[in-house]
Amino acid sequence: MSATLSVKENPGSQSKTALPLMEAFYTLQGEGVFQGQAAYFIRLAGCDVGCVWCDVKESWEAEAHPVVPIADIVAAAAEHPGRLAVVTGGEPLMYDLAPLTKALRTAGFRTHIETSGAHPFSGQWDWVCFSPKKFKAPLPEIYAQAHELKVIVYHPHDFAFAQSYAEKVNRDCVRLLQPEWSRAEKMMPAMIDFVKAHPQWRISLQTHKWMNIP
Repeated sequence: MSATLSVKENPGSQSKTALPLMEAFYTLQGEGVFQGQAAYFIRLAGCDVGCVWCDVKESWEAEAHPVVPIADIVAAAAEHPGRLAVVTGGEPLMYDLAPLTKALRTAGFRTHIETSGAHPFSGQWDWVCFSPKKFKAPLPEIYAQAHELKVIVYHPHDFAFAQSYAEKVNRDCVRLLQPEWSRAEKMMPAMIDFVKAHPQWRISLQTHKWMNIP
């Protein structure tokens, strides 16, 4: 299958056997509930959400990255001792992820996804990190699937945005506020006050950036 195939024309057409892959690497999960654990990251290419503060904008154009067989993606992951696989993007739910998660689970991996929820839900996941964005609304089907709600705080009005989604996810869903990296120092005092007033929320930090790891 040609690596130059545009997934925007038919994003589900190739995901049965191969996916556009920007990068894959073994590191530590830097944020969220599983922060500090060894994890293999699979960053799929392609995104139509377009967050202005995105720190991996090079992932947006799927056709700029190679289409890699799922078997090869899983084989590369299996070379490392950790058995936690985090599928991210871009926006990974642009593709049918059932074949990828089936292959990862067969190889003994725990499957996690990080998604805006803006595309139909697919795949078998042990953990779903739902991170809604203002730039493209999530589909309602993601609310029941989310184990973790992670809202990026860039402006003061993001607290109200976060609360609007806290009311939609399951009661047991972990609620996290995470400062956008360049605004962390400015927003942190307000975040601390918000969590003290709304203790159902926690603060998540991008510890991988402090540790200077991918």
